[in-house]
Amino acid sequence: MSNTTPLSMGWFCPTLGDTSAFGDPSQSIPQSLEHFERVSLAAEAAGFDYMLVPVSPVCWDAWVSASFMLARTKKLKALVAIKPGFFHPVAQAKMVSTMDQLSNGRVYLNLIAGISEKDAAAEGQYVSKEERYAQLEEEVRLMKRLWAEEGVQFKGDYYHVDGPKILPKLVQNPHPPFFLGGGSEQAAEISAQHSAVHLFWGDYPEKIREEINRMRQRATKYGRESEIKFAMRLQIICRETEAEAWEAADRLIEGANETASAKAMVKALEGSTSSAANARQKELSKTVGRKMTPHLWTGITEVRPGAGVAVVGNPQQVAAQLQEFVDAGCSGFCLSGYPHHEEAERFGRLVMPLLMN
Repeated sequence: MSNTTPLSMGWFCPTLGDTSAFGDPSQSIPQSLEHFERVSLAAEAAGFDYMLVPVSPVCWDAWVSASFMLARTKKLKALVAIKPGFFHPVAQAKMVSTMDQLSNGRVYLNLIAGISEKDAAAEGQYVSKEERYAQLEEEVRLMKRLWAEEGVQFKGDYYHVDGPKILPKLVQNPHPPFFLGGGSEQAAEISAQHSAVHLFWGDYPEKIREEINRMRQRATKYGRESEIKFAMRLQIICRETEAEAWEAADRLIEGANETASAKAMVKALEGSTSSAANARQKELSKTVGRKMTPHLWTGITEVRPGAGVAVVGNPQQVAAQLQEFVDAGCSGFCLSGYPHHEEAERFGRLVMPLLMN
């Protein structure tokens, strides 16, 4: 297989903890700087472009974790979350510009607003998800001006500023790229207006092709139909043989719904995912035999919420399944695999050469 345009490849930093078997507590890997570094270095060596640093009630802080990760790598970029109301846009703009300057342009920004009402209230936000999305859009609009202009005067629905100074200047021009993954209409609208990359969670390739066409049409009204790009957020279970890959998939979730630790993790994460996207993952999990296609598997969605659809198979099968999403219009992937340092190494060694040549 051959792709004329280079693919943008992302991996995942498990700041919520890691495992090789959800149903076996002895296989869990606790959160630690050592493990985050191990995963980051494995991802960089494998040839990934960036690392998604997540946010949820059970994750360590994304900005601090990303800072350590960037200090311990040379090329890997950090995709870090911006949540509405979490930081004032002036403070957030300065944080981003400082991290961008200190890392020599290795920061990407992940726009998030689709957490549950319960989690939002726990963080001090008592407005609806729709209003949080509106606040997020205003924050992005204001930060883009703060990075591009001097003496910004701004009076919006949520923020007023009177000529703040943002230093240092950004390395990336005009600003770090925005990513957004979400299934709601508001998420799609913000993404069409501001995102460099819209992230889809696992689905059928033909469904993704339809969604890409809809997103391009939506982006047309902002003159961005040729600017916005698309990527898939997927899990990976790759082994030398197909039989070994399916054994690893079964082992990953075996007995998980019976352990207290797995149940606690699911409960903690349940509200921390975009409801529209998560509802689609649950819908897909009802597929007969857990197989959407011969190599798209929904098993992980049974033991944890979020982007749980996995590509399972030998290197050629995994690459071929990913290529179907490229053929549908995607120009990149943001991937995970358990445990993350081992799956990153395998993917870089076995799949990356097939996919990137």
